[in-house]
Amino acid sequence: MKNINNNSNVTLERNIAMELVRVTESAALVSAKYLGMGNKNLVDQAAVNAMRKVLGYVRMDGIVVIGEGEKDEAPMLFIGERIGDGSDLKADIAVDPVDGTTLVARGLPGAISCVALSARGTIHCPRQFVYMNKIITGPEAKDAIDINDTVANNLKNVALAKKRKVSEITVVVLDRPRHEQLLSEIRAAGARVKLISDGDVAAGIQAALPDTDVDVLMGVGGTPEGVLTAAAILCVGGMIQCKAWPRDEKERKQAVIDGVNLEKVYKTEDLISSNDVFFAATGVSSGELLRGVRYHTGGARTQSIAMRSKSGTVRWIDSWHNFEKLDKVSSVEFH
Repeated sequence: MKNINNNSNVTLERNIAMELVRVTESAALVSAKYLGMGNKNLVDQAAVNAMRKVLGYVRMDGIVVIGEGEKDEAPMLFIGERIGDGSDLKADIAVDPVDGTTLVARGLPGAISCVALSARGTIHCPRQFVYMNKIITGPEAKDAIDINDTVANNLKNVALAKKRKVSEITVVVLDRPRHEQLLSEIRAAGARVKLISDGDVAAGIQAALPDTDVDVLMGVGGTPEGVLTAAAILCVGGMIQCKAWPRDEKERKQAVIDGVNLEKVYKTEDLISSNDVFFAATGVSSGELLRGVRYHTGGARTQSIAMRSKSGTVRWIDSWHNFEKLDKVSSVEFH
């Protein structure tokens, strides 16, 4: 790696997007076996095991900055864990082995496995709070949103930027009781609503990609998921804006004691401070962003997306996997 400007942005020496696809494919293949079996912990653990094994073969000296949790709580892919084969490519790694474990456990659509990689010290996750209030949109309207503005004004400005009526704008929102007021304001503004039960990384990516059925994501979701989404947005264009969302008064007071500025707006570049970011995701259960794992005699098919911010290239990858041959070359048990 080498410095390319005074902001300490760095360029990575090779395009490793396809290596990351192998990581997410492995996690998707092993976790999809438990589709609809009602055990989300089993889904997650299978994905973690596979993802960690395959990441271990990637030629890099990686540090997990977004993972399954702190070291004492997560035996693998914990925050601070060194990952890769130790080669001289110093990188930050952000992972979500399955975004939507509940979706897989219940046999519902839309779960993905995803990973982001950037140069060491460039992925920033505000861990002082678990949830963030978010607004996400694509390149056409990236300069039209302001998380501090009203819902109605944001939707009006997005519609103007996209040269549409507000009634032609679709907003995706997590289906949670905390969003009752938000939903009322969206509907009062005249926009369409799409509710999802889980999986706001995939939904956020949809909001940024062109030619999807979603124009904007709004509402409160996980902080790590927001950072992962920011990595994808840097690759495809668009904007994410977030603010801390304390869950209760106790959490709010503790944040103030810890010196957290609850009014700070985190934009894409605050979460990922690099112009060379890689993102990959593979569908676990079929959704609107990616098709899930589909089994056939002796193997399975997967669909993945691979992106790089430096080139702006987005690749859609359909893969066939032969289990008999994979058994001979991989330490991961795919079936």
